[in-house]
Amino acid sequence: MKHLFSCALGSRLSRVISVASVNEILEDQGSWMGKILWVCDEHTRMYVPEGTDCVVLPSGEGAKRWDSIETILGKAAASGLGRDGKIIAVGGGVVCDLGAFAASIFMRGCAVSLVPTTLLAMVDASLGGKTGFDLFGMKNLVGTFHPAHEVYILAQSLRTLDDAEYRNGLGEVLKHAILSEDDRLATYLEENRGKLLSRDIVSMERMIVDSLKVKQSYVESDPTETKGIRDALNLGHTFAHALESVGNLTRFSHGEAVAWGVVKALHAGVSSHVTPVPFATRHEELIRSYGFDVDVTVSDRGRFFEALRHDKKKRASQVRFVLMEGQGRHLLQPLTQQQVMAVLGFSGVE
Repeated sequence: MKHLFSCALGSRLSRVISVASVNEILEDQGSWMGKILWVCDEHTRMYVPEGTDCVVLPSGEGAKRWDSIETILGKAAASGLGRDGKIIAVGGGVVCDLGAFAASIFMRGCAVSLVPTTLLAMVDASLGGKTGFDLFGMKNLVGTFHPAHEVYILAQSLRTLDDAEYRNGLGEVLKHAILSEDDRLATYLEENRGKLLSRDIVSMERMIVDSLKVKQSYVESDPTETKGIRDALNLGHTFAHALESVGNLTRFSHGEAVAWGVVKALHAGVSSHVTPVPFATRHEELIRSYGFDVDVTVSDRGRFFEALRHDKKKRASQVRFVLMEGQGRHLLQPLTQQQVMAVLGFSGVE
């Protein structure tokens, strides 16, 4: 067990800890005085210690709904969990988001620890305090800010993922490389692509820590996304969430959609004379080199723009897109429907 760093989110501190096994998590939690409820899904049940109170959810994005929250809350109440209790969520981003949201509202808030078992969850959902679930066909329409007490990084779990799920997480890592204050992460990804794609443990651990450090720099400066700083982490997400909505939240993985959305945001930045062409070209080539299809065509134009209208970054009825002025420098800028259509390769008006 190794303490990697701590992330301060307002008055709350999230400890990020590297562990080699669940036994090390149990050891670290040994001093916790309240009851503990574990939450997992069908694929991560194997990580939950035997004999513990546990909720097993269905796997996949389809489980990210209110019914799952009710299941967790019902088990928490039945098991006697109190405000001094803790929910430990073990799984991908869906489980982490659901477990943390349930903890944020149970008895007006109990503690939560996260054990992300996918790369996407490790570098995205686990750190920063965001929770939520999908409602009315809209991704993360409901949510809270509720930082985890601990985030346990079990890098060995990444070896159990199929190639598509592992690449899913790489989409967020590649986004962080653009947002980093320097290009060291991008260079590391360029120079170590073979090791990272073959899932060398040492290389993956460095990538995870370096990626999380980028996210840490943004969330600590803007814990509840009120200053416009943390908005940078939504690079590509305005495009991505709309694409996911077109695919009924199941056709495209989040990482695939983000990688596609980041490239569209780079194109939008170039066409708006905001993003330097060499910068956009380098990162598009890097994203493509990791096997992402960034040439997907939007099949339902009307639904895509309807999803854009519900984007959470809207201000004064205008959807603001994250565009890049260069390495680690972003701005929020509205785009007209005609500009978005041009980026998507459409011509004419709806």
